[in-house]
Amino acid sequence: MTGTGKLIRLILRRDRVVLPLWVILLGLVPAGYVASFEGLFPTAAQRAEYAQVGAGNAGFVTLYGPLHGSSLGELVAWRAGFLPVLVALCALLAVVRHTRTDEESGRTELVGAAVVGRHAQLAAALITTCAASVLLGLVLTAAMMGQGLPAAGSLAFGAELALAGCVFAGAGAVTAQLTGSARGARTIGLMALASAFVLRVGGDVSALGDGSLAWLSWLSPIGWVQHLFPYGVNDWRPAAAALVAVAGLAGLAGLLLTRRDLGAGLLPARLGPASAPPGLGTPFGLAWRLHRGLLLGWGAGFALLGLVFGGVGGSVLDIASDNAGLSEIFARLGGSDALVDSYFAGLAGVVGLIAACYAVQATLRLRDEEQTGHAEAVLSTSVSRYAWAGAHLFFSLLGPAVVLAAEGATAALAYPEGDAGEIVGGVLVQLPAVWVLAALAVLAFGLVPRLSAVAWAAPALCLLILLVGQTLQLDQWFLDLSPFTHIPKLPGGDLSALPLVTLVVVAAALTAVGLAGVRRRNIPD
Repeated sequence: MTGTGKLIRLILRRDRVVLPLWVILLGLVPAGYVASFEGLFPTAAQRAEYAQVGAGNAGFVTLYGPLHGSSLGELVAWRAGFLPVLVALCALLAVVRHTRTDEESGRTELVGAAVVGRHAQLAAALITTCAASVLLGLVLTAAMMGQGLPAAGSLAFGAELALAGCVFAGAGAVTAQLTGSARGARTIGLMALASAFVLRVGGDVSALGDGSLAWLSWLSPIGWVQHLFPYGVNDWRPAAAALVAVAGLAGLAGLLLTRRDLGAGLLPARLGPASAPPGLGTPFGLAWRLHRGLLLGWGAGFALLGLVFGGVGGSVLDIASDNAGLSEIFARLGGSDALVDSYFAGLAGVVGLIAACYAVQATLRLRDEEQTGHAEAVLSTSVSRYAWAGAHLFFSLLGPAVVLAAEGATAALAYPEGDAGEIVGGVLVQLPAVWVLAALAVLAFGLVPRLSAVAWAAPALCLLILLVGQTLQLDQWFLDLSPFTHIPKLPGGDLSALPLVTLVVVAAALTAVGLAGVRRRNIPD
């Protein structure tokens, strides 16, 4: 453990932008829901009616988890039910980045040449990430208490998010020991997180019926933390299970670390075929081989998301039929008086923002290829830099179109009463905004490759504007920073080509500048 303190300072120095961003952003988002619920449901009777519909709808339970009360705090905590997944994702990726990614890039070997204990880097990553999760929980607790909600419930709400981050920080530490690549560790970790979410959904949806599979929720860390039920029973027993899991995962990761060599994983690397197919001899074929798993995974996730959103569509009218305020809010969000159209139009922006995350991740694959030395090997052949980068950008620019179409198609399938063409068109129209964020990632990679991860700040800013921009009545110039602000609200709104063309031109210009940077700088840099 020698040198752990200095490595913690190093991590804080490297994450001085990203770490405060997700801690503050995710910690303050639920505070925006308080004013929304107070405005939409000013009386206890209206809140009880909304809670009755939400608690019994499988689509809402899938998204947000179980709801057992109708107080303002319970509704806010329930509405923020997907935040534990986002916090877990941030913690998981942070630990993998500061363990396996550093090991893959050779930084761990360099640090290990100094007076540093073997477990110091793993401990530093875990301590920093868990501390950030706890800080996020405290920020959330203070924000909710500042809104006038009970202290005990606010503390349980903060603990819900903090524990989710700590558990999956431990999961990230374990997956970092299993494979010899950061990509493999992230893939296994994301599969574990997805499995936890599916188990939680299966158990909670089963509880709406006969409850025969309700026990599945207790197999999921996401289910544990959501069973704290902030502002309701404030049941702290699931927190004990989460704390035991954190300690067990951290201990397991430390044990596994001693069972492997530096740079290797416990799972043996799979040997490839003796000869490559002809398709791999081209930049596009190689890029398809590298991106196909990511594209298929995101496509499946978007298809599932569309089924959930489409399934909820039929309940929107039931929820809003007796609430004029909610009808007005939906209409304002969607730019249309047609309530269901406004619902799908409002969700289209959320779906587009998620697709932008996929686009940024696919674009930054260029940086992974550069850091691992694969790019240098490819460029040592007759392949030009533009051909190499262009093959990857083909998937980061057109891949979002595929996943958005999958989401729209399954949403239309789950809501057959709607116009399928308008629902699919409503999500596909988000593409120019998605391309702008992908182009920003290209720009960062081309001009400042060592700071490529800063490209994630753009989706984070857009998420902030999307979630709390209207609620906090932020200035219009700030809202205009998000390209999604300029996208027409479809279905139901008016389609204007000018903002779409403008965004495409901006994306093309940023991409051109980024590619010019790739052409002129050293590789690797």
